[in-house]
Amino acid sequence: MRQDLMSLPKTLAEDVARNLVMVAKLLDEDPEQAYGYSRVALRLASRVASVREAAGFASYAVGKYGEALAEFRAARRMTGSAELWPVMADCERGMGRPEKALAMAGEPEVQRLDRAGQVEMRLVAAGARRDMGQADAAVVTLQSPELASNATHPWTARLRYAYADALLEVGREDEAREWFAKALEADQGGTTDASDRLAELDGVEFTDVLEDSGFDEFEDADEAEVEDVDVTEPGGAKGAGAQGDAERAEASEGDSSAVVAEAVEGADQQPERAEERADEAAGGKGSQEG
Repeated sequence: MRQDLMSLPKTLAEDVARNLVMVAKLLDEDPEQAYGYSRVALRLASRVASVREAAGFASYAVGKYGEALAEFRAARRMTGSAELWPVMADCERGMGRPEKALAMAGEPEVQRLDRAGQVEMRLVAAGARRDMGQADAAVVTLQSPELASNATHPWTARLRYAYADALLEVGREDEAREWFAKALEADQGGTTDASDRLAELDGVEFTDVLEDSGFDEFEDADEAEVEDVDVTEPGGAKGAGAQGDAERAEASEGDSSAVVAEAVEGADQQPERAEERADEAAGGKGSQEG
């Protein structure tokens, strides 16, 4: 990302970097807000590959698959990389074109993917098979050396989970339970709901022990107490901001990489001036956007 942004004017690079970092921070917890930041970054610097890629993932996260596909294609044209091929194929699925996604799984670009990318492509292809009503073919698609391996990789839990789900769809319940258990074993980060699926297969029902227990009354009382507390902003906050502004003024002629690094470190500040700087960049320095 920093390499891409070095082609931009200094102040513009700073604003674009802040928006991109906010996209990354919010993509999982608040995809709608992340999407908003991505649109600002796209308006500021649409000719930067990392901006187009970030915009693609933000659009993908909110289900705008056609928009996401256009951004991924643009990023791929700029970089020549094949790494976005699986998510591009999944966008085709999202747009109701599983046959196109399946065709992409057989293209030469797949051979250029690393191992993780090829596993991702296999997951997309299996999903396309299921979209087309070919459940048995989906099971076969997922059978691979990566699935059989006992090693654990970032994609292992998702691959095993997808296989278990495909087995369940074709009525192979015992095998599905076995693979949900294997998915849970590999799922250190909690990326799947394998434990819930196992419980469902075992007929286990969960009850909310806090329901009707009077806990809400205590919660309401705590909230009432909080409302009576006078909270003031720590006095050092403004000073820290002023000091940061002074340091930026002293380093105003620093090289581009330092500017971008500073922008990343300050990404928690809202980029309110982004729109103004986009207009200034377009009128004064020559547009870097396309």
